[in-house]
Amino acid sequence: MKVTLAWSDEQERYPISTVLVEQLELILAEAAQMEGVTDGEVALTFVDDERIHELNRDYRGIDRPTDVLSFALNESTDEELDILYEVEDESELLTIGDMLGDIIISTERAQAQAEEYGHSLEREIGFLFVHGFLHLLGYDHQDEASERVMMDKQEAVLAKVGLTR
Repeated sequence: MKVTLAWSDEQERYPISTVLVEQLELILAEAAQMEGVTDGEVALTFVDDERIHELNRDYRGIDRPTDVLSFALNESTDEELDILYEVEDESELLTIGDMLGDIIISTERAQAQAEEYGHSLEREIGFLFVHGFLHLLGYDHQDEASERVMMDKQEAVLAKVGLTR
């Protein structure tokens, strides 16, 4: 088994090439191996600033565009209900599979940040993707120490696939 990538493109500003998708699949494989994740699926969607702004406002209460959003399948909120039922045979249980979650990247924000940081758009998208993946696994950057852990892991993955600054 392996971690797979399902992707879609809902923006028109930047053409998503097969080369970029292959690179993201390589990044996913490296990050998954680094974290000991051997099975699952990540859904990646490329959007524009307008769409990511809507999502950021609606789901996080932050009324501005952002570069990447992650929605882990195993996250829970107060609004969700636990579904409890009994079955005589566990083989009757329906499973969602090993969907890890969704990552949404704004290609507009990625382009602007690539220019600001002086590296390629591919590197910026790769950085945002591995950042989103680590969020799916529960990593966060609420303080300096946790931010350093995430940054080190992101840079290690990008270095392995040749996306250095």
